[in-house]
Amino acid sequence: MASNIEVNSSVGIDGNSYTTAISNDKLTNEDFLKIMIQQLKLQDPTKPMDSAQMLSSQMQMSAIDTNQQMIKAMQGMQTAFTQSSLSNASGIIGKNIEDGNAGADGVSKAYTVRSVENVDGVIQVKAQQILYLEDRVIVPDSTDPTKNQVVNYNVAGEILDDKGLKTGNKIVLSKPGQPVISDGKLTILDENNKIVTDHKYTLAGVSAAVYSDQLTNLPFSNITKIF
Repeated sequence: MASNIEVNSSVGIDGNSYTTAISNDKLTNEDFLKIMIQQLKLQDPTKPMDSAQMLSSQMQMSAIDTNQQMIKAMQGMQTAFTQSSLSNASGIIGKNIEDGNAGADGVSKAYTVRSVENVDGVIQVKAQQILYLEDRVIVPDSTDPTKNQVVNYNVAGEILDDKGLKTGNKIVLSKPGQPVISDGKLTILDENNKIVTDHKYTLAGVSAAVYSDQLTNLPFSNITKIF
C-alpha cells in the first residue's frame, strides 16, 4: 500500500465536508478503497454517491493495477531472455563467423569474434575481420625443428626483421599471403629486385589469419556461419 496519502477536505457553505485534493503518485487498490471510504464519510447524505460509478472506478483501478503487474512481469521475462541470449552468444567468442556479406573480391567476409555484449536489448558481437590467410615462411634449423626462425613479411612480401624494419629482401607473392614457388623454392628478390638463388627461406606448411586493425560491430542475428 502506498504511504503518505493525503486526503484534504473543506466545509462548504451548506455546512457539509467535501474532498478537495488527493496527493500520491503511486496509488494501489487499497489506497483507492481508503479514498472511497473517506469520500463516503464526507458525502452529502442528501446526495449520496452513485454506487455504479464507484464500482466502475474501482474496476478501472483494478485494471490499471493488473496491467502494471503484467508490464513488470513482461519486463522481467525480457531481462531474463536477454541474459540467457547473452550467455549463449558468449560461446562463439574466439570462433570465426560470416555474416553473408562479400568483399570486393567476391569472397564472403569472415571475422573472429572477440567479445559479445547487450546493446539496448540487442545482442551484438565485436569481431575482427580476417583480411586474408598468410602462408608462414621460416628459416629451418637443421638440428632442432623447434628452433626454426619464423620470417615476418608484409602484404607486399617485404621481409621484416625482429623490429618490424624492412631487410631489403622480398618474397614474390601471387596475392597477399601466398608466396610464389619456382623450381621447388620460394622466389626471393634482393633490394635491386634481382632473384636470390642461394637462400634458406621455405614454407612452414601452415597459414595464419591476418586481421584488420579495427573491430566491427555485428548483430548476433546477422551471423550466417560459425566455424
